[in-house]
Amino acid sequence: MKSSRTVAIAGLAAIAMVGSLAACSAGASSESGKTELRVATFPPGADEAAYTAFAEQEKQFEAEHEDIDIIGVEYEWEGPTFAVQLAGGSLPDVFTVPFTDAKTLLENGQLMDVTDEIDELGYTDKFNPIILDAVTDGDRIYGFPRQAYAMGLHYNRTLFEAAGLDPDSPPTTWDEVRQAAKTISEKTGKAGFMEMTQNNTGGWQLTAATVARGGSIQEDNGDGTYTSTIANDATRSALEFLQALRWEDDSLGSNMLLDWGTINQEFAAGNIGMYSSGSDVYTALVRDFSLNPDDYGLTVVPVENDGGTLGGGDIAVVSPTVDDTTKAAAVTWIDWYYMQKLLDEDAAVLDAKTLAESDQAVGTPVLPVLDRETYEESLTWIEPYINVPRDQMTPFIDGVWDQTPVGEPKSKTQEIYALLDTVVQAVLTDRNADIDALLAQADVDAQALLDQ
Repeated sequence: MKSSRTVAIAGLAAIAMVGSLAACSAGASSESGKTELRVATFPPGADEAAYTAFAEQEKQFEAEHEDIDIIGVEYEWEGPTFAVQLAGGSLPDVFTVPFTDAKTLLENGQLMDVTDEIDELGYTDKFNPIILDAVTDGDRIYGFPRQAYAMGLHYNRTLFEAAGLDPDSPPTTWDEVRQAAKTISEKTGKAGFMEMTQNNTGGWQLTAATVARGGSIQEDNGDGTYTSTIANDATRSALEFLQALRWEDDSLGSNMLLDWGTINQEFAAGNIGMYSSGSDVYTALVRDFSLNPDDYGLTVVPVENDGGTLGGGDIAVVSPTVDDTTKAAAVTWIDWYYMQKLLDEDAAVLDAKTLAESDQAVGTPVLPVLDRETYEESLTWIEPYINVPRDQMTPFIDGVWDQTPVGEPKSKTQEIYALLDTVVQAVLTDRNADIDALLAQADVDAQALLDQ
């Protein structure tokens, strides 16, 4: 989830812009006879350098594909508003969605079948089969897995130093996270730790914390049905951790209504010591929120009781309403813009060089959608252009391979995340919140969703 990881055109201005673009129906051709292809770019607020890099990439693509005219559209995925935008037909022809949305979209017939195109490009056998499963229904494929992440613990090295902590030795257990958060809060007056709580991100992060402690919020029965397991010891422990930081240590700050965008903004501004999110968020922190790279540190999320790290990502998809000509153009763009740099040295170098020349992040740690060998080889291709401070991310880069990746829940994922938002908010806003009662009710409500 993105955040990423979690699809809406954010802001009224952006919605108005997309609405006007919608008048250019899918598959529309310009006066020059080119196929106009509307493609997702960045969230509103991205820095000018990001658009400079995109403009250069657009120029490179159109030089190779003279029959396609790329039209960039500002775009941001947000769980609560995605369905409205999709139903309204205001999304670009090519956009991205989290793995967690894929199942629902497939069930609703809202993704374009690209099986033949992926087979023709030769990608089918190259993807990590676990990741490919997110966009597969039977033997048909409905999107291109283009990016994955593992959960990471992001921390502010400057605040660590100000609090007398060693930024090269970040916490390795949840008890150490709690102690570091308390120390940072006491020594700097900033929030030692912060938690996402709204727009489905509270449920996302509670699920990640559950997985890290060896639990799960949902059981796949193997027959197309699912059982809610929210009321488990690991989820209870995760909420008790937050309860302690909030009401005993006073180290969570004062804003209890944060989501992916607002917590990134607070972190980039130097107001947060630590928070958990996808490992790939550094790119957005620099591009969209003007993070000072010197402040940044990344380590693995602590795991216990045979827990793992929640993994996710997103897929590049084609609107199911486009005509065959636009579909062909869309697949050509997805292949060029998202996929080739993962597999082809020349494409990887061109992409990295273009981004680096526009001061965009190159080399952010991710969870490969392909195999580890291919991923690590690709890093050698782009080594001259890597500008991400990977030495400040060593604890994650070295440690993530020792953790077990765990996929996000498969059924009613976003709806259940939204349900769990309220649980997290209750614990952080009510000193006397009854965690057991909250979990028991959430289990009942989640099961009702799963039984629909």
